[in-house]
Amino acid sequence: MLPPGSTIGILGGGQLGRMLGLAAAQLGYKVHVYAPDATSVAAEVTAHHSQAAWDDEPRLAAFAATCDVVTFEFENVPVDTVRFLSGHVAVRPGARGLEIAQDRLAEKSFVAGLGGRPAPFAAVPDRAALDTALAEIGTPAILKTVRMGYDGKGQARLTAAAAADAAWDGIDRRAAVLEGFVTFDHEFSVLLVRGIDGEVRFWDSPVNVHHGGILATSTLPPPQAVLEQQDEARALMAKIADALDYVGVLTGEFFATADGPVFNEMAPRVHNSGHWTIEGAVVSQFENHIRAVAGLPLGSTATAALPVVMHNLIGGGIETVPDLLADPACHVHHYGKAEVRDGRKLGHATWVGASPA
Repeated sequence: MLPPGSTIGILGGGQLGRMLGLAAAQLGYKVHVYAPDATSVAAEVTAHHSQAAWDDEPRLAAFAATCDVVTFEFENVPVDTVRFLSGHVAVRPGARGLEIAQDRLAEKSFVAGLGGRPAPFAAVPDRAALDTALAEIGTPAILKTVRMGYDGKGQARLTAAAAADAAWDGIDRRAAVLEGFVTFDHEFSVLLVRGIDGEVRFWDSPVNVHHGGILATSTLPPPQAVLEQQDEARALMAKIADALDYVGVLTGEFFATADGPVFNEMAPRVHNSGHWTIEGAVVSQFENHIRAVAGLPLGSTATAALPVVMHNLIGGGIETVPDLLADPACHVHHYGKAEVRDGRKLGHATWVGASPA
């Protein structure tokens, strides 16, 4: 167990790093943020900040020398960066989960190999393969780049095979995977934390609603259709965590269908659909992630009160903060980002034991 006063390194300087940093400080730890960005909302609340490229090995080595353990706040940190750091300091979770999550094709194959059920999919390495995949999968379907892309980026929907050229151009002609549409009743998350000793704990599963590919709300309690599929989805996520010897918070996104839970994707990190846990659970996803990577006992994941509603403040939605603050039941989190633009997550609001006015 890391003693208080130890330093936890965080790769990435966004809002997830910011909230991890605040949780670490609450437990008596110092935090050192490493990110290539000139501005970092995570660094604003932490003791140390290194601005350097992901492949700057001398700076990475110097960063590692200041840290007792390192973690990351988003899944697009280069795997080579994590592998290099692992030769100098413990990195939790390790590179394997990151490597799989960064490749949609590898992720779906990995999960299917563990008995999970992803949506129908086919590899699309080039334009000719798209026609073959469409013949196999059919339409409607969604074309997603194999690498990168989040919050709806790097994706194109196809309602007919005739739209193949436009979809291929829409993802900049990059290697992709074609997914068949899934008929579902709800989207939900499975959020777990796994300790160094292999103990796994789950938070209750929120129902998620997306607008334009971006998470808009996460709500508890979930409907009966999700509750009936939660155990099966949890069992799959526990298998994934064990197979990766994972340490920290791991999130899986699922569709609740008539035939059971369908796996969508996983995130090897704290997750937007778990922001409700800051006020809505006994111990939040951020604190439990810090506890896990620091070797501390895990905290209770029990829900504090129902209902719980988490609402993302996206783009101009941040301008509603004064009104939200006037609501005595609302907890507001402003991420401190200076630039307001469409589709950018700038904060979130949570109601616990009450619904939004």
